[in-house]
Order: sequence, then C-alpha cells, then structure tokens
Amino acid sequence: MNFLRGVMGGQPTGPQPTGAETIQKLCDRVASSTLLEDRRDAVRALKSLSKKYRVEVGNMAMDHLVRILQTDRSDTEILGYALDTLYNIVCNDEEEEPDESEEENPQKQEDDLGAQFTDKFVQEPENVTLLLTLLEEFDFHVRWPCVKLLTALLKNQCAQVQGIILVSPMGVSRLMDLLADSREVIRNDGLLLLQQLTKGNAAIQKIVAFENAFERLLDIITEEGSSDGGIVVEDCLLLLLNLLKNNSSNQNFFKEGSYIQKMKPWFEVGDDNSGWSAQKVTNLHLMLQLVRVMVSPVNSPGATASCQKAMFQCGLLQQLCTILMATGVPADILTETINTVSEVIRGSEVNQDYFASVNAPSNPPRPAIVVLLMSMVNERQPFVLRCAVLYCFQCFLYKNHKGQGEIVATLLPSTIDANSISAGQLLCGGLFSADSLSNWCAAVALAHALQDNLTQKEQLLRVQLATSLGKPPVSLLQQCTNILSQGDKLDRRGSRVQTKVGLLMLLCTWISNCPIAVMHFLHNQDNVPFLTGQISENLGEDERLVQGLCALLLGICIYYNDNSLENYTKEKLKQLIEKRIGKENFVEKLGFITKHELYSRAAQKPQPAFSTPEHMLFDHEFTKLVKELEGMITKAVLKSSEEEKKEEEVKKTLEQHDSIVTQYKELIREQDSQINELKEQVTLLASQNEKMQSTMTQQISQIQQHKDQYNILKLKLGKDNQQTGNQAEAAHVNGLQPEELSQLREQLEELQRQNQLLQTQLGDKDSLITSLKAEGVPSAEGSTSEVTVLQREVELLKAQLQRQTAEITQLQSERQELLRGSDTTAAVPGENSLYTEKNAELESRLSTQTAENQKLKEEVKTLLESQESMEKDFASATSTAAIMQAENSKLQQEVQESKKEQDDLLMLLADQDQKILSLKQRLKDLGETIEDEDDLDSKDQFDDDDDEEEEEECDE
Repeated sequence: MNFLRGVMGGQPTGPQPTGAETIQKLCDRVASSTLLEDRRDAVRALKSLSKKYRVEVGNMAMDHLVRILQTDRSDTEILGYALDTLYNIVCNDEEEEPDESEEENPQKQEDDLGAQFTDKFVQEPENVTLLLTLLEEFDFHVRWPCVKLLTALLKNQCAQVQGIILVSPMGVSRLMDLLADSREVIRNDGLLLLQQLTKGNAAIQKIVAFENAFERLLDIITEEGSSDGGIVVEDCLLLLLNLLKNNSSNQNFFKEGSYIQKMKPWFEVGDDNSGWSAQKVTNLHLMLQLVRVMVSPVNSPGATASCQKAMFQCGLLQQLCTILMATGVPADILTETINTVSEVIRGSEVNQDYFASVNAPSNPPRPAIVVLLMSMVNERQPFVLRCAVLYCFQCFLYKNHKGQGEIVATLLPSTIDANSISAGQLLCGGLFSADSLSNWCAAVALAHALQDNLTQKEQLLRVQLATSLGKPPVSLLQQCTNILSQGDKLDRRGSRVQTKVGLLMLLCTWISNCPIAVMHFLHNQDNVPFLTGQISENLGEDERLVQGLCALLLGICIYYNDNSLENYTKEKLKQLIEKRIGKENFVEKLGFITKHELYSRAAQKPQPAFSTPEHMLFDHEFTKLVKELEGMITKAVLKSSEEEKKEEEVKKTLEQHDSIVTQYKELIREQDSQINELKEQVTLLASQNEKMQSTMTQQISQIQQHKDQYNILKLKLGKDNQQTGNQAEAAHVNGLQPEELSQLREQLEELQRQNQLLQTQLGDKDSLITSLKAEGVPSAEGSTSEVTVLQREVELLKAQLQRQTAEITQLQSERQELLRGSDTTAAVPGENSLYTEKNAELESRLSTQTAENQKLKEEVKTLLESQESMEKDFASATSTAAIMQAENSKLQQEVQESKKEQDDLLMLLADQDQKILSLKQRLKDLGETIEDEDDLDSKDQFDDDDDEEEEEECDE
C-alpha cells in the first residue's frame, strides 16, 4: 500500500520509478492481486496515469483491463475505472500538452495512436460484444463510460466495429435502448453513438429505423423545443439524416409512418424574426435538409412524387412558402428554404400550380416568382442566393408545360402590361444587362422555359425588342445573335466568355428540334459566317469552350434543317464546313464541350453548385442536350450525300412500314371489338339456350306424365272393351258420327295451316323491321319510334300465336286419344256420359281457338297495312329531308355570294368617296368654286365617266 500511496501523491521515500515501471507494477498488481480492493486501487491508479502515459498504459494494461471487465462484473466501481481507462487510451478528443520531444502535427500522431489502440482492441470481436453486454448495467458509472468507449471505437475504426455490432445478437437493440434512458447525459451520448454507428451502413440504418427510431427521435425533438431547442435537437436531426439519406427503404418507411406530417410544426415561424440564435439557424438548416432528402432528385421518381404529394396535403409546402416570403429571415436560411421549395415542387404539377399562385406580401401583391427573379438579376444579391433562385425557377418549369407557356406569354406583345413587372421583362433585362452573371442566369432560365416544348419555341420567335429610338424593333433571336457577333461590345462588358456561353446555350436549346427556329436563325445572313469564323480561328484556352458551342449550334442547324432556304440547305452547310473548317477539325472543336472540366461537374446533379461566379458555365439540362446531340451531329456532318439519300429511303420505307403496321393495328382493334360483341352475343344466346333447355325439360316431364296417364286410361278402356265385346256401337261413341269426327280432323288441319301461315308472315315482318332499323335515317325519329312500337305489337302477337299453337296441339292430342278410344271400345253405359262431356268441352275450346285465330288474322292484316303506310311515310320523310338539305346548302351559297357582292360594292363606294374628296381639295387649291355635296353626289351617281375625265385634267 506504500507503493500505491507513492503513486497517488504521497511523499517520496526513495528514488522515484519511471512511468513505465510504475505502470508495469500496477499491471502486475491487477493481474496477481486476489483482493478486489487491491485490484480496484490499481485500476484507479492506471486511470489517473492513462492520459499522461497513454502509450505505456495502452501497451501494457489493455489486456488486464479487458480481463477485469470479464471477471469483475459484480463490482460496478472497478468496471467504471476500467472503462474510463480504456476510453482515455483510444480517444483522440482530449486536449493534451504535447511533450517537448514531439515533432510537428501532434494531433495527427494522436489520431494514429487512437486508431492503433482501437485496432488492437477490436482484433478480438469478443471485446466489442463484451461492451454491448455491459450496456445492460443500469449503473451510471458503468453505462456512461461504456457508451463513450463504443463511440470512440466507432470514430476510429467504424467499419470493423459496425460489422461486429451487426452480427452480435441484440446488439443494435441494446444501443437503441439508450434513447429511452431517463438520464439525459446517457441519452445524449447515445445519440452521438448512434450517429457514428449509422454512418454509411444501410443494413444498420434499416435495423435502427425498424427499432422505432423515427418515433423516438421526433418525440425528443418536440420535447426539446423543435427549432428553438439546443444541441440535442441538432444531434437528433443529424441522426435522422444518417438514417434517411440514400436509403430508399427508410424513406418509404418514414413516409408510410406519417412522419412527414409531424415535420410541419418545425417550420412555424412567427412574425417577429429578429434575433435568431446560431443554434436555431443550425437546427432549421438541418430540418430543411431533412425535407430535401425526402424529395431529392436522386431518389426514385415514384418515391419523390409520393413525398411531394404528402408534403402538399399536410401543408408543409405552404409553411415553407410562408418562410420564403417572410421578412427578417437570415440569408442562409432563406437560401436553403428556396432550395427546399425547389425540390418539393420539381416535377409535381399540383405543387407547381400552388407555387405559381403564391404572392409576396407587398403593395400591390406580386407573384413570388417575380420577386425571386428580381433577386436573381440583381448583382448586389449574394451569389448563393442567386444560384438558389435560378434552381427554384428551373424546378418550377421542370416538366411544366403550363408554366412554360405562362412565362413565354409574358414576353409576347399581346400580353405585356406596362403597369407591372413580369417575369419575361426581368429575364430580358437580365439577358442584356451589363452583369455577365445576370446574362448567364437569364439565358439559362429562358432556356428552361423552352425545354422540350416545341410550341413555346415557336411562340418565342414572335417576341420583338425595341433596341433604340427611331429604329425598327428586332426579334429576340436576332438580338441574341447580334450580341454574339458584336465582339467589341462584349469586351467592354466584362467577362464575355460567360455571356457568350449563356447565349449560345440559349440558342442551342431554342433551335434544337425546331426547324422553324432553324430557318429564322439561318435567314440572317451574318450568323453562319460568324459561326464558321469562330470555329476556324485559333483562340485561347478560355475561348475553346465558345468554339465548341458554336460548332454545336452550327451542327444543330444542319441536323434539324428542313432545306427550306436554298442558300443554306444541309448539303451546302456541310460543303461550307468542309471548305472553311474541315470535318475532322469541326468534330474536334465539338468535343471541346464534353472535355471541359466544369462539364462533368454540372452533369452530376440538377442543382447549380458553383464555388465562384466564374465557374458558372454549364447547366445540368444543357449537358443532357449535348450528350444527346453530339453523336447525331457528328454522324450528320461526316456522312456523304449518298449515305443520306440511303438513310432517307430507309426512313421512308420505315414510315411506310409504320403506316402499314398502324393500319393493321386499327384492323386488329376493329376485329377485337367485333369479337367482343360476338362474345357478348354468344353469352346471351347461351343464357337463352339454358332457359330453353330448362323449359324443354319441364315440358318433357309433363309429356311423360300425360303419357303415363294415357297408358293407364288405355288399360282401363281395354278391359272394358273385352268385357262388353260389342263393336256395333263403336261408330256412335259419345254420340259422335264418323262424319263428324272427320270434319273435326279437317278443321284441326286447317287451323294448323293457318297458324303456320301466320308464323311465316310474322317472320317476314320481323326481318322487314330489322332492315328498316338498320337503314333508318337519323332525322326520321318519329318513324323509327313507330317501327319500334310496331315491332313490339308483332312480338306480342307472336307470343299469342305460340300459345294458340300449344293449345291446338294439346286439343289435337286429346281428340286423337278420344278417336282411338272410340274405335277400340264399345258403348258402355257408365263411360258414355264421360266421353260426352269431354267432347263438348273440346268443341267449345275449338270454336274459341277458331275465333281467336280469325281475330289474329285480322290484326296481322291491319299491321301489314300500317307497316306499308309507315314505309311510305318514312321514304317521303327521307326524300323531303334530302331536298331540304340541298335547298339549304344552295341558299347558304347564295347568301355567301350576296355578302361578297355587298363587300365589293362597299369597297367601290369607299374608293369613290375618297376620289371625290381629293378632287374637291384640288379644285379648292385651283380657286374653283365647288357645288353642294348633294349636287356632286347626284352627278357622281349618274356620270362617273365625267369624274374620271375631270380627275385627269386636274392631274395635267
């Protein structure tokens, strides 16, 4: 214990041991002591020496400290000392006074030292697993240093420690439990630990997210005061960014969990925005970044669209626009808000329409787009703010044909309002201002108004600009080419390269895929010589990009040329390139664009991110256009005329094939529709067939029952005949004579023939009605309705005839049974009365049927007569309609001719009045007296030839 007292600060009793010797003795004491108190004191001493003698403690005591963690789990105090000692060894954050022997860059050496000790510690994965197990200890002196040690290990060897924690059972879950700790120190350090754990590891990010991390973090942010909170809110937001950035699974989980709606209260900013603290600015900046992560252009289009929709529905976009138009907001927050709004509305029609309706709180109110564009073309505004406004304008026009049309419409003469500033006026002002950055931004913004929109490219050709007093207006296209060709003026305007690049990008976007714009461009005789001169010159390094863009513009004039100008057809332009530039030289100059160092940087993402204004040369959408056109222009320039002819023939052949394919597709569609109709008919007929089958089955069963009854009756009659054996009275059965029976048979046959005749006539009527319906004239609506009524009546008659037929058949069968019975049986006293009653009933029913059949004949005759009259009326109505239509067209033609003759007479009268007035004036000038107007008018009406002679004399 004397040794420990000496180490802990007691009075020295002899020669002092070195630090290494002391640490070695302490390590021996930790390894060999059997008493827990001795080991605890030795570990406490190592902790006190670990900062000053970091290397010695790390090399000698690390294994002993790990063994303490494994064996002395019951004593929380020694565990805390051991964890603190290990933290001091591997941590690089502690500030130390460097020794005199240290060389330069001591911090770098400390970082290397911490990485070395961390690597040594994690060589045994069980050590990290041991720390995860110790996290279950609730004691503050164990849990807190364990959290700090894991954080330090992750900082030094992130990938290795992440791999160990990932495969450890319940490893991530134990770390997530730290967020639920009631002690704020442990919870806050747990946030830092999870930040390090989730860096760059998608698997761990997913596990943490599904451990309900979003719910817990959002609750902590709300408890801490949202944007007004402290450093804890910042740590939560950083952890959320780690979980969501570039992780589509977590983004979808965040959206599906309705956590986007919980972000809206973060952006509720009051009217008094003065005095923002630095922490509030940081928190709000991170919150805006979190919104941007959910709607980033690098995400899948479907996920971005769903998040944009959710942000609009919950009011988050409206809240962001409120911040955008608020006063007193810090510049960096305003810039980030503009970028956030840009990505929330990018490609979303609903959000873009809402943004177009937002007005700034000014008097009079102005659209937010106009206010933002005023900042973009103002050279006194910060550079990053101008870039953000340009990005916002680009996102507003992205896939927004309606917005593009509204912007271009503000430039057209018919929609210009002199009392207000429009977006088009601001863009034109920036395009021709003295500030090169404003020129570039305005040119790029205007190019986005034309992106993939042929209609607006043609509309913009109508824009006329007044250059100076007394000179006629020139088109916007002509003014752009004039500024390009006037190099001396550009020299006086500063950075002419940036201005030239902006104008050339605008022209390339404008005339690409628009033959009419190409024709307008080539119509100016100075444009092609200017382009060829720029390409053929040997300019400096800064001008090489301008040469490449000029080559691109000339190539577009070749590729999209419709040969409408005789002097500048495709072939003549290619010959001009071959003579003055050379095809190989032209292709080389065209390649200068993609070889530029700023081209690849601009092609990476849509947002314009430039360190300085001088680097602002390329636009993201323009890089896509260059990538699309470079190969096609190269092929078009290098091809010979014969190859072009062959390609045109191939194109024509393909077009023919396409037309044939289109015809076949239409035929197939028609056949499909016919097949569908036939299928419906088959389905209907099948259902009808099933009904008829069921009806037939019922009828068959009824017939079978009647047959059984008949057989039973026949057996009874046969027995009675055998008993009587009297055939003398066979002819007088039931009081009927054979003549009467034959007469009844003839009447039945006559009724059957009449029934068949009626059915035939009804069938003819059905076919006639069907043909009338198919050939009916649309104007004869009354006839069609009458035909329909007639058809319904025929159907009813048909049903009645069917019932009559069935009853006649039944009567005939009963009569035949009776006749057979009368032929085979003798007169029996008990049976005669039965047959008499049946015969009387049959006679009455036959008479009834005969009367009904006669009535049906009369009705059919009436229907036939009405059918003929209707057909005559129908034909007369059709002919009358045709005659009326011909007379109507003739009358319209006569009215048109009368109007034309009237207009000619009015023109002649106007010319005559003008001549009279001029002659009066000339007579006055000659001193002649002039008669009254009435006299002159009367003379003019009756003597036109005299007026003409008088006019000739006055002329002489």
